[in-house]
Amino acid sequence: MPTPATSVSSPVTPAARPKNTLAELLLAVLLPSLVLMLLSGPERLGNVGALLLALAFPLAWAIYSGLRERRFSGMAALGLASTLLTGGIALLALDTRWLAIKEAAVPGAIAIAVLLSLLSKRPLVHLMVFHPSIMNVPRIEAALAERAAAAAFEQRLRIGTLMLAGSFAFSSVMNYALAVWIVRSPAGSEQFNAELGRMNLLSWPIIAIPSMLLTMGVLFYLARGIRQMTGLTLEECLHQQ
Repeated sequence: MPTPATSVSSPVTPAARPKNTLAELLLAVLLPSLVLMLLSGPERLGNVGALLLALAFPLAWAIYSGLRERRFSGMAALGLASTLLTGGIALLALDTRWLAIKEAAVPGAIAIAVLLSLLSKRPLVHLMVFHPSIMNVPRIEAALAERAAAAAFEQRLRIGTLMLAGSFAFSSVMNYALAVWIVRSPAGSEQFNAELGRMNLLSWPIIAIPSMLLTMGVLFYLARGIRQMTGLTLEECLHQQ
């Protein structure tokens, strides 16, 4: 269909490819866990072989995703670093306490970063949610100014930032507790590999899903605040592509 003469043409960018969550879950969690639990025996791959194969799945998926999407996100970098640290702890036969510290360090560092963003004019939640690519920022700001609710909205964003930091802090504490509870055998042993696989499997129902629900609660809290303070519907708040 021809473009009307009065319209202003803009460069068309390809839509971002949807993430394959099922494949990511399979390759980053399920298959590595099964390899560690089932193939670590000396009659199969052995401790080192099973560990290297298990680590290869998330590493390969991160590299494939980066090449496919032509970008390397900070979260992917954290995932790669976490995978390499786990392999290093096992291959160097370090004390298992380092595994618990490593499991807690990543979400703990994110929680601290979220809290530190409160010292800036734009908390992290502001950048994540109140972003021009997602929200119709000029329209929302105009509605907030009309209702004299801009200050109250900024306060709500700061509360949302504290809630988000709390969800990562919860993940950090639970990761540490789960690692201490399950992984007790010497690093590099067959029992260590099996316990590591069990920990990875249990981390989803015990940590990942509750953390996602907490994050969804933060988003719901902010979306509800936007609707109440602006009087706009959700469709009116969203940026129209």
